[in-house]
Amino acid sequence: MNGIMFVVEATTGIIAQSTGLIADGLDMLTDASAYAIALAAIGRSANFKAKAATLSGSLLMLVGIGVLADVVRRAIVGSTPEGSWMIAVALVALLVNIIVLRLLSKQRRDEVHIRAAWIFTRADIVANSAVIASGVAVLLTSIGYFDLFVGAAIGLYVVKEALEILRDAKKARLESKLG
Repeated sequence: MNGIMFVVEATTGIIAQSTGLIADGLDMLTDASAYAIALAAIGRSANFKAKAATLSGSLLMLVGIGVLADVVRRAIVGSTPEGSWMIAVALVALLVNIIVLRLLSKQRRDEVHIRAAWIFTRADIVANSAVIASGVAVLLTSIGYFDLFVGAAIGLYVVKEALEILRDAKKARLESKLG
């Protein structure tokens, strides 16, 4: 689901000139990667799982920095996002993320790699909601800066979540060495 939503959101974001949708789409791509990494870590050692979480956090950090760079680029060159597309696609993405979060919520405290996947999805729900709100604001006012603001906020939030995952992974690596 996340891989499909990456294609849908990124493509629509490019067409609709929405940094928020592109950011959310890229975040979906990192989610799909995190889920694949988490699945690969099942049944592996605690050290492997910590490394998997580190990889997930690092990917998320790259996305956050990339989104912030796109916000700066669009602020300089300009863009005219389309609010109706932003709202429609972000609503579908929100539904997908609610389903995934519910699936992950039972196991989120079990192991670090599953917690990383849960954190990714939690961040997506916040991002989806922000894209919807900015889409409404753009639709009502025709002011594109709402999209840039949300894109920047998503980028900063993604960086914060990446740091949280990397901190958890570091702690898990230390515990695996001691235990």
